[in-house]
Amino acid sequence: MSAHHASGDSGIPFAGLTPELILDALESAGMRPDGRLLALNSYENRVWQVGIEDAAPVVAKFYRPGRWTDAAILEEHAFVQELADAEIPAVPALTGPDGNTLHRHAGFRFSVFARCGGREPALDRADTLTWLGRFIGRIHAVGATNGYQARPVLDAQTFGVASRDWLVAHDCIPADLREPWQAVVDLALDGVRRCYDRAGDVRLLRVHGDCHRGNVLWIDGDDTRTTGLAAAGPHFVDFDDSRMAPAVQDLWMLLEGDRADMQGQLADIVAGYEDFAEFAPRELWLVEALRTLRLLHYSAWLASRWRDPAFPAAFPWFGTARYWQDRILELREQVALMEEAPLWGA
Repeated sequence: MSAHHASGDSGIPFAGLTPELILDALESAGMRPDGRLLALNSYENRVWQVGIEDAAPVVAKFYRPGRWTDAAILEEHAFVQELADAEIPAVPALTGPDGNTLHRHAGFRFSVFARCGGREPALDRADTLTWLGRFIGRIHAVGATNGYQARPVLDAQTFGVASRDWLVAHDCIPADLREPWQAVVDLALDGVRRCYDRAGDVRLLRVHGDCHRGNVLWIDGDDTRTTGLAAAGPHFVDFDDSRMAPAVQDLWMLLEGDRADMQGQLADIVAGYEDFAEFAPRELWLVEALRTLRLLHYSAWLASRWRDPAFPAAFPWFGTARYWQDRILELREQVALMEEAPLWGA
């Protein structure tokens, strides 16, 4: 686990975040909340829809203490604003009366966003995948024009080695499973390195970082009047995990099904993507490597957040012997998959 993820979790990070504090925070940012609060699904941060007097509701995100520096949060805000300025449907943080997008109240940092309605995209449709590909290509065309300075790179070290080391240092794996787990993790990390070697010198750029169907809201043409958004189609939300990474990081999480299914889906996505940005097929060597890194990172993320009461309640199966046995089997499968040829064209 990187220091960005492992720090700030002593104690209960959101214990003092009461409804009254949330409303007071919005007032401190120049808004007039009407008292209506709706908790939205989020574990890393705390996110609320807040009713505003004589205006549309907004979404307030309270950041997990210690996770990101102010500079890292502001870099994300600047990137998403660049996208919005380029008429790419991402949802930027709103600027307060003081000209800032990052606010403080009672020890918490928070930002406010326009509420974006919509549904999950239909990933079984070729036209939807091509449409998504076009917009991801546009995001990456902007993402390639500059780089992050305060946000880390997604690579084998930050997501793989650091995650393994954090879990070992904090004695998270049952004693009888520690040796087989560590052995398969080391094999998996060797496989990741081989995949990177095969891919060669891949370009790093600012990416969404967590581009799965849950972070894409699809607006139908008839809904644009009620959502307040100008355009139908995909709208990209929650750039909280944005970092420097290969372009394929924002493509592989949209693939599902068996190998043949994923080949077809990828062809549809890339067809749209290449309308706006060039895609290097050799990056396809990284698909299973990036999936492996995400699996390792996910275990370390859950373990590092366990003192937050929301996590034991939402993930009661985590940390059991069965959980770690399943991870060993899962990683063995990944070791084999990383040795296969990529989906196409590399």
